[in-house]
Amino acid sequence: MNLDKRLLQTVRYVKTPFALTIIFGMLRAAASIGQAFYLATTIDAVFLQHKTLTDVSGFLWLFLISSLARFLFSWQSEFWSVTMACRITTGLRQKLQHHIFRLGAAFTRTRQTGDLLNTLTTGIDKLEDYFRHYVPQLIFAVAIPVLILICIFPLDVLSGFILLFTAPLIPFFMILIGDAAHALTRKQWKTLSRMSSFFLDVIQGLMMLKIFGRSREYTSKIREMADRFRASTMNVLRIAFLSALALEMLATISTAIIAVQIGLRLLNGQFVFQYALFILILAPEFYQPLRDLGIRFHAGIEGITAAVDIFAILERRGTISLTAENSPEISLPVPVYIQNITFIYPGARVPALLSVHFTWNVNQNTAIVGPSGAGKTTLAFVLLRLLAIDQGLIHLGDRQFKEINAAWWRQHIAWVPQHPTIFYGTIRENIALADPNASLDRIQRAAKQAYVHTFVQTLPEGYETKIGERGSRLSGGEAQRIALARAFLKNAPYLVVDEPTANLDPVTEQNIYESLKNLKRNRTVLTIAHRLNTVRNADHILVMKEGRIVQRGNHNELIGQHGLYRQLVQAGDAA
Repeated sequence: MNLDKRLLQTVRYVKTPFALTIIFGMLRAAASIGQAFYLATTIDAVFLQHKTLTDVSGFLWLFLISSLARFLFSWQSEFWSVTMACRITTGLRQKLQHHIFRLGAAFTRTRQTGDLLNTLTTGIDKLEDYFRHYVPQLIFAVAIPVLILICIFPLDVLSGFILLFTAPLIPFFMILIGDAAHALTRKQWKTLSRMSSFFLDVIQGLMMLKIFGRSREYTSKIREMADRFRASTMNVLRIAFLSALALEMLATISTAIIAVQIGLRLLNGQFVFQYALFILILAPEFYQPLRDLGIRFHAGIEGITAAVDIFAILERRGTISLTAENSPEISLPVPVYIQNITFIYPGARVPALLSVHFTWNVNQNTAIVGPSGAGKTTLAFVLLRLLAIDQGLIHLGDRQFKEINAAWWRQHIAWVPQHPTIFYGTIRENIALADPNASLDRIQRAAKQAYVHTFVQTLPEGYETKIGERGSRLSGGEAQRIALARAFLKNAPYLVVDEPTANLDPVTEQNIYESLKNLKRNRTVLTIAHRLNTVRNADHILVMKEGRIVQRGNHNELIGQHGLYRQLVQAGDAA
């Protein structure tokens, strides 16, 4: 019946709204029974017993009170079901987002961004209907018919047995139809995920598609994917409408059987009119929760389908522990000891890092060089606590990394990537990522140190100038200097730099190089080097190849050896 133990376990965090949803729903059912009883009693008194309006005024008032109570209880049940669903979905979305951050780069590199966004948004939204309507309706579909049977059996055993034996037919047909519906809904969900990922890729690469004249081809592909999604959606709706038709027919036929057998006994004088009318009014109410469950059955299937992807992420073991000590008593900076660490990306056969060991000494500039794919960036991600090693140990002074909270460590380390991420917003907001509470004076000071202040002053709104998503209004050098300004603002004792001077014009490169020299002063620095001038000035150089450190030493020592470093220098490329 579209139940998932993992989803149901989330209900325990919202026990009060869930309990109130069920309580008010049952009170609404009780009020409906009261309505039926007082209406049947009033009609019997007026038409058969010839009572006056004064005689039945008490029943009419009770009928009115029951009607108002039904409305109020229905409203309260709906209110608390919405509250329950919103709390669960909000909590799940935050938990999912937090867990994706914990999984880190090793996970996000294996999943398409559009697929993750679809799970975080549409997937979670599907669960709102699941908890708001489907889960409460499952309980109502059992409890309300039982409550009505308790009222009917003392009055008419035959009608009670008819209701009792016809009721299971509705969930039986729902289960039969549900198997086909589940397979089609799963197919629809996969189509939607692929389409979301493809749309995002096309939007992000629109400029490149225009340049290569491929935009029309990709427009056709989008149309094809949209048609596939439309077809899968129509198949799901076809099954949903078919199930609704079948359930309506079963409920209608069952109600007709009740009406016929009661009518025949009334004609023969074998049944009291008041009770007959009462049962006839209650018969649709008996089947209504089951019919509502059929209507919500599609929401249940969609919720279960979305939950598969959601819990596939949540049940994936986090690579970075956030439960370690929050504020260890360590007087920074201290050396970082890397001892025979190994890391393998999920699904990869070859290790990205293999038995890497060295000491990241205090107040020294340690440079890493090597060909592309040697493991330089992976090593930087490990030290940034974005990836967790598979083997080996890392010590911060005399403490193991795994004993220290990753968030605490990241407060004491700055990261200047080769391709910095610039978010939509103002220049001030982008620089203030390093310290959201920083004053404008501190932000301007950091910008001056990064040689970006003069450029910002030329903009019409200065530091409040909006820049586009992914820095669309900035040149490569301007984006790099904003990243440097963040590092200056953070003022952390440790610094990891993925050489940001590559592919820049000579003037911009020289400005950034001078800024980097100031930034590295009195800091413990790890530089992923791409330029020979950066390597030459490093205190210690590590040469990597295929995930291993194959050479180590300073520039003069390594240039005198007939190894990989010398080949890279002679080739004029230290990347």
